[in-house]
Amino acid sequence: MTFLLALDQGTTSSRAIVFDAQCRIVAVAQRELSQIYPQPGWVEHDPMDIWNGQLATAREALSKAGLTARDVAAIGITNQRETTLLWERSTGRPLANAIVWQDRRTAPICVRLKDEGHEALFRERTGLLLDPYFSGTKLRWLLDEIPGAQARAEAGELAFGTVDSWLVWQLTGGRLHVTDMTNASRTLLYNIHDSTWDDDLLMALRIPRALLPQVCHSSEIVGETDASLFGEAIKIAGIAGDQQAALFGQACISPGMAKNTYGTGCFALSHTGGIAARSANGLITTRAAQRSGEPPGYALEGSVFVGGAVVQWLRDGLGVIRSAGEIEALAASVPDAGGVSFIPAFAGLGAPYWNPEARAAIVGLTRGSTVAHIARAALDAIAFQSAELIDAMQADSAQPLGELRVDGGASANNLLMQMQADLLGVSVVRPVVQETTALGAACLAGLAVGVWRDAGELTSLWQRERVFDPAISRDEAAQRLHDWRAAVQRVL
Repeated sequence: MTFLLALDQGTTSSRAIVFDAQCRIVAVAQRELSQIYPQPGWVEHDPMDIWNGQLATAREALSKAGLTARDVAAIGITNQRETTLLWERSTGRPLANAIVWQDRRTAPICVRLKDEGHEALFRERTGLLLDPYFSGTKLRWLLDEIPGAQARAEAGELAFGTVDSWLVWQLTGGRLHVTDMTNASRTLLYNIHDSTWDDDLLMALRIPRALLPQVCHSSEIVGETDASLFGEAIKIAGIAGDQQAALFGQACISPGMAKNTYGTGCFALSHTGGIAARSANGLITTRAAQRSGEPPGYALEGSVFVGGAVVQWLRDGLGVIRSAGEIEALAASVPDAGGVSFIPAFAGLGAPYWNPEARAAIVGLTRGSTVAHIARAALDAIAFQSAELIDAMQADSAQPLGELRVDGGASANNLLMQMQADLLGVSVVRPVVQETTALGAACLAGLAVGVWRDAGELTSLWQRERVFDPAISRDEAAQRLHDWRAAVQRVL
């Protein structure tokens, strides 16, 4: 059994990827996930769509690879992290749609918690900020708005989970209610220093402990799938939130190594080893993926809420492109954005601004502006937002960044990657396997069942596909960032 099945449940799609023992992709299956927008600032998913789509892709990937459950050593799960679900333990029935990490409806709850003086407590215990991004306030909203939910939660009738917990629940026929420490560390409920659900945080949010899943390591055998799903039971041996999985999949396992994922949002993580470093520049502290028996690891993270999703908006919202792949040629048809700036604050602004009320704007338009200039400005926005994250990491770190490893769908855009290298002044390195989120989940699962001996063996399998070196002066890069920050002020 030298194959691993990674379930990669993301914001806009569910996919399944089969890897072999050399970390090569054997088969891929993917299905889009419908987005639900009940009102401005709200984003939801149908929990059953999440599960049914993920199960279908898993079966399809195995079929494409010509494999059966008997050929699979283990399943690794990676997921959109802060998305929040609530369901009945007795039936598995969801009580509401999942509230997606991009959703901003809980901003008033965050304000109330700050007014009550809880901000320092949450920051110290969780490494996070009081922002609607994270799961805890989403759960509080569900318990407030669903009739009888608080009482039922206190009676132990309900289960809370992020997407990983929901998938494991479904995969095991409701036998397991678990999460891993990377997902737990995104909830506002988990003490990242003591590795436990925190009573003071639960009290501040009035969350009953009976709701919570058991926290396991990112790499350990937690259970088996129900045999009816794939013909035979398969071990579930890896669980990690998507960005921590990508950090691991990029072989960034030593302090100072950093990666940026260009997906729906952009997420830069820098490994800080066993030190839970606290940022002075708008970043958050989070747990890194951890093997059973190993000491805790940490990372600094910066989150851009709208990265590749800006290209999706140009396609679906404005209709100026037919597919996301067209954006590179359109943007490259002009030498620059012609003075146009696109601030894609559709869901507020994440790090380093943390402003949930900001809204998107396109500024600097003239009669000479074209769709190509807007497309160029959209790519600029992805690169500028990511550059601000990396700049913040550099300011927080005692170690200079040697290179930035990149992954995610938009990392295939050569123009964008060159823009990124130009702004950062360091090499941007794209790996052969760009599905590093799924790869990380597969590697965590493989380590737990003995496909590989240690992380060092995995590091030797990581390969570069292309390196983008800076091609502009640092003065020019600084001026571009200055102009970007001036444009951002227009929406704050």
